[in-house]
Amino acid sequence: MAKYRLLFKKSVAKDLRSLPKNDVQKILERMDALAEDPRGSGSKKLSGQEYYRVRQGVYRIIYEILDEQVIIHVIKVAHRSQSYR
Repeated sequence: MAKYRLLFKKSVAKDLRSLPKNDVQKILERMDALAEDPRGSGSKKLSGQEYYRVRQGVYRIIYEILDEQVIIHVIKVAHRSQSYR
């Protein structure tokens, strides 16, 4: 299986800047793992949408998988209470 390329929505950088540095490091490691296996353990498809989510502690990474282009498009990183709004 080919390694997926990660693309980020511009707002993801803003989302990450507002989080504690040690949490950001864990989130980035989790994103690297997604590049290897985007539908791996812990990944769930969101109902009614073409997005997936994966948990990293109390944070959620919302992303879209574009299989034809071998790309993962990260849409949002947020605390679980704010992630689905």
